Amino acid sequence: MPSKRFKKLPEKTNLLKPLKINELLPLVKKNCTTKFDESIDLSIAINNKQKKNEINIRTAINLPGGTGKKVKVAVVAEEAKHKDAKDAGADIVGGDDFIEKIKNGDLNFEKLISSTSMMLKLSKLGKILGPKGLMPNPKLGTVTDDISSAVKNAKSGQVELKNDKDGNIGLSFGKKSFSDDKLIKNFDTIIETIDREKSNYTIKGDLIKNIFITSSMGVSYKVKLDKAI
Repeated sequence: MPSKRFKKLPEKTNLLKPLKINELLPLVKKNCTTKFDESIDLSIAINNKQKKNEINIRTAINLPGGTGKKVKVAVVAEEAKHKDAKDAGADIVGGDDFIEKIKNGDLNFEKLISSTSMMLKLSKLGKILGPKGLMPNPKLGTVTDDISSAVKNAKSGQVELKNDKDGNIGLSFGKKSFSDDKLIKNFDTIIETIDREKSNYTIKGDLIKNIFITSSMGVSYKVKLDKAI
């Protein structure tokens, strides 16, 4: 049963005429009627089924305005890199001992960063880390020997862009408390990144089929893009 709060929200907003991001943000924020600072989220559908190749976007973005979220970051690295990881703000740092804990199901973190040399050992835990989306990936900047930068990026507002097998990308790009200008800058950065990804493929038609915006507990609206991507 929908709550009283949800019943007061507009209905069938996803069927309305698409509007530009700057026009939609005030509407989405107006629907943030909970007591907490709701996330502002995007649902992006890309045209990933191509005749010549299937599109798989896997990249990380540093949003200029951050995300407003606190991310618990874990690092697996050789002991010589432990201090750098801790100084950069990593919440959990370890080596072989930590890998053993992960093997036993200890996944008390939201992002995992690995040094290059430790990745061979971590790769054997694919069945544990893969389904949770926690397996480090060089394309996402989470397999690196520059542990300090990777941790700082993860802590300061880095988000992952990756589509599922159906071509859907879901991510948060800020909070209700963010100014519209900050959210628009984050949105533009995401769109520009997807636009750059397009050049890696031979694509028939637009890469982005549609984009919807919503808040954590709100309703969705379709976004109108300024140009075809």
